[in-house]
Amino acid sequence: MSTQTAYRIQAIDGSTFRATGDKKAPGGPKAHDPPLKFPEYAPGWDQSEKFEPYQQFKFEEPGKRADKALPNLFAKGLPTNDKKFLVPKEQLEKYGYSVDDLTPKFGSEVRGVQLSTLSDKAKDELAYYVAERGVVVFRDQDFRELPIKDALKYAEHFGRQHIHPTSGSPQEHPEVHLIFREEGDNIYTEYFANNLSSVAWHSDVTYEKQPPGTTFLGILEMPRTGGDTLFSDNTEAYNRLSPEFKKRLEGLKAVHSAHEQADASIRRGGVVRREPVQNIHPIIRKHPATGKKSIFVNPQFTRNIVGLKQEESDLILNFLYDIIAKGSDFHVRARWEDGSVVVWDNRRTSHTALLDWSDGARRHAYRYTPQAEVPYENEEGENDD
Repeated sequence: MSTQTAYRIQAIDGSTFRATGDKKAPGGPKAHDPPLKFPEYAPGWDQSEKFEPYQQFKFEEPGKRADKALPNLFAKGLPTNDKKFLVPKEQLEKYGYSVDDLTPKFGSEVRGVQLSTLSDKAKDELAYYVAERGVVVFRDQDFRELPIKDALKYAEHFGRQHIHPTSGSPQEHPEVHLIFREEGDNIYTEYFANNLSSVAWHSDVTYEKQPPGTTFLGILEMPRTGGDTLFSDNTEAYNRLSPEFKKRLEGLKAVHSAHEQADASIRRGGVVRREPVQNIHPIIRKHPATGKKSIFVNPQFTRNIVGLKQEESDLILNFLYDIIAKGSDFHVRARWEDGSVVVWDNRRTSHTALLDWSDGARRHAYRYTPQAEVPYENEEGENDD
């Protein structure tokens, strides 16, 4: 991956650094006109902020503790019907919530369930539900109203909070990854002067030894339309492969690297909070809660397949990238509404931000990114070395 490719993700989602001399740069009372609606989430890049390399931690998958009937997540219980996890909008008044599938196998939309009020048992069920559906869009949430320290404590139920090495974060809360595009900026013109598309499929920070699992993204400010997030079902992508090709992928592992992302940040005068790392993960990974397998490579952070020549590696990786990118029949589009929180499982999905609005409207969002297990293909712990 080139530094230009590494820059693409951050340019699109708005986490890239902007020099403080830029009148549109985040930080400082004069940088935001009009003022931010949620100033506690103002992005900053502290050059003095440095962290030690991550040490492996013991992770317990909350979805494995869940009651699969989800009686705590959906307090009144799911009605008996032929479709699991489905309560049509027409029954919102009756049950107090609605659950609609975005597609038959992948993605759901929930109304009437407040994430901020969930008990620990309900959080376990949330982890399992999201693992099953891949991505769930929760509407009309008050999660952004929580003090950041309380939101972090909430997210810690799902794993250790990841500190992004290069993105903007709120003051004193480096664990919060911020997506920010200032009102009136010209990134749309700048980006498409040299690019045809803003699509950049990836799973988050897969270069870590323990990449994220259950992940939370909430909107603070948004354009009237545009800025949606696309998701790919990498479990279904794996299931589409022939049995013989699946056999050929067994045991293959790939290198994932943070170096290009760090280099891109340095070139723009940004921060690198930790020394960049490389880690090796299986190309196919198994989910600890569902037991389902998914393709686990992405063009942003995956470098090469261990033991293969580069041309051989590229042949396989590009084939897998194409399956993920072109599989429109297993994609969903999460359309943002004010107050929405999207929860997805980074272990079984890829996603991409979209840079598709040119009216200069501000887009401001936050992400809580709990780390999960060391990826494995067949047996948990096999890739811990």
